[in-house]
Amino acid sequence: MYDVIVIGARCAGSPAAMLLARQGYRVLLLEKAKFPQDTLSSHYIHQPGVALLDRWGLLDELRNAGCRPINHQSYEALGVRLEGFSLPVDGHRTTYAPRRFVLDPILARGAVAAGVEFRESCAVNDLLYEGDRVVGVRYTTPGGIEATERARLVVGADGMRSLVARKVGAPKVVERPRMTCTYYSYWDGVPANFELYERPGRWIALAPTNDGLTLIMTYFPQSEFSEVRAAGVEASYLEAVRTTAPELYARMSAGKRVEQMYGTGAQENYFRKAYGPGWVLLGDAVHHKDSITARGITDAFLQVQSLTDHIGDQLHDEEALTAALKRYERDLDDKFYSFYQGALNVAELKPERHTEMVQKLVGNQDLIDRYFSTVSGAYSFDDFYSNELLTVLDQG
Repeated sequence: MYDVIVIGARCAGSPAAMLLARQGYRVLLLEKAKFPQDTLSSHYIHQPGVALLDRWGLLDELRNAGCRPINHQSYEALGVRLEGFSLPVDGHRTTYAPRRFVLDPILARGAVAAGVEFRESCAVNDLLYEGDRVVGVRYTTPGGIEATERARLVVGADGMRSLVARKVGAPKVVERPRMTCTYYSYWDGVPANFELYERPGRWIALAPTNDGLTLIMTYFPQSEFSEVRAAGVEASYLEAVRTTAPELYARMSAGKRVEQMYGTGAQENYFRKAYGPGWVLLGDAVHHKDSITARGITDAFLQVQSLTDHIGDQLHDEEALTAALKRYERDLDDKFYSFYQGALNVAELKPERHTEMVQKLVGNQDLIDRYFSTVSGAYSFDDFYSNELLTVLDQG
């Protein structure tokens, strides 16, 4: 009998298991993959996520794994270019965009070091119930044997297509249609910072990652998904860069693509009901939005800290645990809805809606950095849209 079973060992599950084990709980962590294994990702960790990695004692390992530091950001759209960087969080201004086959094992090793029992290549098939309460899981071992384990709490950190969410019938309490599709690959010989390029109907993002490579991502409207595939993903990808960021296209022409194209048209936008008797959802299982603002990893880390802080030492007190999970669900509404709406605004791929405001930031480095900070989470939207900004806009 475990205190907690966590399903999914990537950027939500492993840190949750680690922090719960550090609180003294007996934790089982189940993962269907065998690490190291890659997964679709926007890679980037914003300043709040970096600060949490440091707080958890894992940042040095990420640095030592060869992930290049990022200290500068640019944004270019419709005749305007901004350069700067987000403000620091807990003293951390440098960011990273690690490959997931590097990041996820680091997180899993942190969980194991905390005392978590980690089982890879284990596919969870079903949940166990007593009455209406989840009390465990049924899964298949690497040897193909069906097994069961029981726990006080089952954490579904099993992604956008969460089995836990499906089995408990967790409804989507907020939902918007898919807005973009994305394709990306990795390039050698293409120097880069954290760079963003926007034109009507197109968005390009790039960042340095492990092994001296640069991640280059393209975004298209969801309505063009079939057209992009029919024309050929690589051809559409290169044409999007050529027409959106000609200078970047020249850099790419001097470099070399070193991996296949990756991508997806399945970018869901929702919040699910977060908890119920014996279960709670975390990471993409509870909340997913378009990856265009690259907040998936950072938001997962923030949710982990919120959930484990609220649970504290109250796991075995039914009334206190229910109250803790309710507070966690309230945090999702309070802390993540503005990022959700912000991502969907960007995912409309209509830069003309905010170009006038962005143009008026040129020359005011403090406001530029604060603008970048609204996406990172280092600065709130409400604080950014202050009297100072309104004065700048009026003067323009």
